[in-house]
Amino acid sequence: MGKTHKVTAGWLDNMAFETEITGHKVIIDSDPSFGGQDRGPRPKPFMLASLAGCIGIDVISILKKMRITPDHFNVQVEGQLTNEHPKHYKKMHVVYEFTGDNLPMDKLKRAIELAEDRYCGVFYTYRKALELTSEIVVKPKP
Repeated sequence: MGKTHKVTAGWLDNMAFETEITGHKVIIDSDPSFGGQDRGPRPKPFMLASLAGCIGIDVISILKKMRITPDHFNVQVEGQLTNEHPKHYKKMHVVYEFTGDNLPMDKLKRAIELAEDRYCGVFYTYRKALELTSEIVVKPKP
């Protein structure tokens, strides 16, 4: 059996909860229209951030091994929610945005393929629950 992670969310007041993730405290709250005070992000967008962070770390790690360093790298994740309750993401789209000169598209594609298919556990988990699509955007150095 692999490593186990555990997170506890402690109720602060109203709709706010505080959690600690690997030593970093985060407040999660609800929108004021649902009784929250907007003291922190909502839970569902954390799912998008988790995917962006996980896949981004893996892509950069693989690119470094390939000796490719973009001037800028951004991972954008958009999630489409259902209209009915329980509202959940039915689709996520990942955009890998690279900026730089001499970025070989074949190696960028290979790094992303490896990250999506072999290394990113968040991508792997989400793929089992919803539709996941992705695209690559490369911009020249300004």
